Amino acid sequence: MTVTTTATKTAAEADSTLAESSLYPQIAFPEDPGLSDLPRLFDQDWVMGCYEQRFGEPDAEPLGIRVRQFAHSLGRVAIVSYEMEWDPEEYIPSYRFAVKIERDGSVEIFRYPEDRFLPGLREAAHPETALALINRHILSVRARRAARVQLIRYRPTSRAVLRHSVGRARFYARIMRPKAVAPVLTAQELIGRSGFVVPRLAGHWAEGGVVWLSEIPGKNLRRQIRRGRMPDSEPLFDGLQTLWDAPREMYDARPFNLSGAYRRARRSFRHNLRDHATATQVLNEATSVLDPFVRSWRPTGIAHNDFYDDQMLVLPDGRIALVDFEEVGPGDPLLDVGNFLAHLRWASHLGRRRDTDASGAFHQVFRSAALDRFGWNEQSLNLREAVCLFRICTNVIRRPQRDWESKLESGLRLVNEIMG
Repeated sequence: MTVTTTATKTAAEADSTLAESSLYPQIAFPEDPGLSDLPRLFDQDWVMGCYEQRFGEPDAEPLGIRVRQFAHSLGRVAIVSYEMEWDPEEYIPSYRFAVKIERDGSVEIFRYPEDRFLPGLREAAHPETALALINRHILSVRARRAARVQLIRYRPTSRAVLRHSVGRARFYARIMRPKAVAPVLTAQELIGRSGFVVPRLAGHWAEGGVVWLSEIPGKNLRRQIRRGRMPDSEPLFDGLQTLWDAPREMYDARPFNLSGAYRRARRSFRHNLRDHATATQVLNEATSVLDPFVRSWRPTGIAHNDFYDDQMLVLPDGRIALVDFEEVGPGDPLLDVGNFLAHLRWASHLGRRRDTDASGAFHQVFRSAALDRFGWNEQSLNLREAVCLFRICTNVIRRPQRDWESKLESGLRLVNEIMG
């Protein structure tokens, strides 16, 4: 259902509403002339009005509405996803819903698991229909079995990950737009040729945009690092090396679009920092170096293209498993290592205080080991780490907090620090 609105509200009026509401975090972004309703996405009265018009009044008065994610394409479209929460004593599960606005003034609201962009999500999210899908696309299950479904993550209109359990069989269902299934299957074939342990492809449903992968038991590498349990860098490099050495005939996979990702981040930062002179200056310093680098960058071989610690598991025998590989294709080996370093640097400087020391220590170990093993030029690796950290800075807007402006400026200063 689409709801059309014509009234607008200024940023100041939105701020006033936020101060009195239980929508949190209480945040505001600069107005977008192409999306006059943008401030309303952070106005509880307006958001609740949209919700009730579409779904009716909720079962009880919500304790709060949490802003989970914010996606904004300047002048074109914006989507905010929310989680409606109740007092724990009410025993009401949280509701996830999203509101999408477009430049033509239309407003669309949808509630998980109904998402017209992800046609397979509704069936994959309910135990009974999930069991039917498993029977149809993976394995035959006895009728008396029941499927358990756990939501892992959900980005409205884009993707979701669910955990499906039937008896002792466990799978991760990746739900995406149907056109993304073929590239994911290609990426799975590519990563399967590497030295990493990878999930087995259990089945897929192309029309619904669902790919099932087997579950791999292991411990999350990020948590291990942040607890001070430093892994050996060599198995990571060994796995990457086998991926980078993939034969040339595999190069028909989709190449990594560094230029597009960088431009989107730069456009977002320029818009959102336009009223912050000091932060804009820091941004300009970063882009003066990164712009020519990105223009000259080209893929040089097969790479992971999104390689970092939270994508990996440490198995009981010490081997490394890669559980996320959707971006595998033509890319840049230095960019893989730069991205890993950028995530460690972000955690060591801007993450939770208890994570900083361990992440910073492994950053130094991993960087030195990479330079020693591959003989790379330090400045070349620094540029890759800097451009990856530049992209990571978008997280403070996509998952907004009240101090997003200061955190974004701090992240950009860190980018400049890497480049010297």
